[in-house]
Amino acid sequence: MRDPTTPAPIVEMRGIEKAFGAVQALRNVDLVLYPGEILGLVGDNSAGKSTLMKILTGAYQRDAGEVFVAGQPVHFKSPHESRDAGIEMIYQDFALCGNMDVGQNIFLGRWPRKGLFVNRRKMYAEADSVLKRLKVDVNSVYQKVESLSGGRQQSVAIARAISFQPRVVILDEPTANLSVMATERLLETMLELKKQGVAQIIISHRLVDIFAVGDRVMVLKRGENVGDRYVRNTGEHEVLEIIVSGTREHALTADEARP
Repeated sequence: MRDPTTPAPIVEMRGIEKAFGAVQALRNVDLVLYPGEILGLVGDNSAGKSTLMKILTGAYQRDAGEVFVAGQPVHFKSPHESRDAGIEMIYQDFALCGNMDVGQNIFLGRWPRKGLFVNRRKMYAEADSVLKRLKVDVNSVYQKVESLSGGRQQSVAIARAISFQPRVVILDEPTANLSVMATERLLETMLELKKQGVAQIIISHRLVDIFAVGDRVMVLKRGENVGDRYVRNTGEHEVLEIIVSGTREHALTADEARP
């Protein structure tokens, strides 16, 4: 039973099903996410993690099941609709324009206007404000993105997502190609977002990162829920065991698995 002091979920997915032809990618999957929570979503490469997140963001359409955001039923037809509801996804390739500068990338496609012209002063001031809010350093908002390191490009991608004032941010393998130092900076940024009440889902094969910043870890296997644990009540070894040998029949929720 959920602790009555716990806030209502910001996202809840119930009984999600998705097939691609004869391949059943998701089978009756449930997910819950609370405000300000960092949830690690793990599993092998065919587990269905990205498919589930693309359904949440409207990139894919579910075959069955329900999705609720802040208690309201939703059925997003596109990522634009999920963005309007406060959900942002940052993909592994960052989706940045390398030949544009930091400020232009943060406000790409929605540059502030002054009459018929781009209000560059406002754009760069707001870009700088977002970066300061995240406590990240990219040297200059006028710097071309292609000249930045992978870690700083990741920071720009996060800043762009945060500029939409989301309630939920999804990060797809955010530390996969980062140096140790860049990874540490990213994890610090995630904790800063948490302080500001932004809920986050991190898809990652790096359990060490999830255990560094996460509150809870959810395991998918062959498109099914096979385990859910509070980070404080488990360890990497148990989660690896669930990834390798977990079954839906023996799956426990985080509350059921409490010691």
